[in-house]
Amino acid sequence: MQLKIFWVFFKVGMLGYGGGPASIPLVKAEVVDIHKWMTDEEFQDMLAIGNTLPGPIATKLAGYIGYIKSGWLGLINAVLATIIPTIFLMVFLLTLFVEFKDLEWVQGMSRGVLPVVGVMMALLTIDFLSKAKAKTTWIFLLPFTLVSLVLLVPLNVHPAIIIAVIIIFSLLRKEGRKA
Repeated sequence: MQLKIFWVFFKVGMLGYGGGPASIPLVKAEVVDIHKWMTDEEFQDMLAIGNTLPGPIATKLAGYIGYIKSGWLGLINAVLATIIPTIFLMVFLLTLFVEFKDLEWVQGMSRGVLPVVGVMMALLTIDFLSKAKAKTTWIFLLPFTLVSLVLLVPLNVHPAIIIAVIIIFSLLRKEGRKA
């Protein structure tokens, strides 16, 4: 199991070009779709809570998934597997990039990766919205999504604040229904 955990998160670390947000679809594909270590709902809950915590999302996801699959050893294994590629690639690629940054093909390569990351994020967003739609109605989901977008983009409210408010509201609402 440790080798499988390491390989999954090593691939995420190697292919997650563009930082943590670009890694999220890769993690989801590995742990939900391929290995079935958790359900879509569990992944979405973990992602929501992980976004409220400080630090890079890729290592938080790796640590949590490694821990639930194999305890503390799995946590350490998954986090190391996630950061080792970044460490080596940063040293190697940044050295090359600094050396050859003025070459047109290097600039083109750097610009060419950005749309791919954007598409991956859009696909993940569409997937999350379709999963949310399965649990509610468009009458609730569309205004909720638009309000979230307004809070995030023009008002620049940190996502952790929005998620924390939703969690608190959900807990209070759940308690209110029990009473």
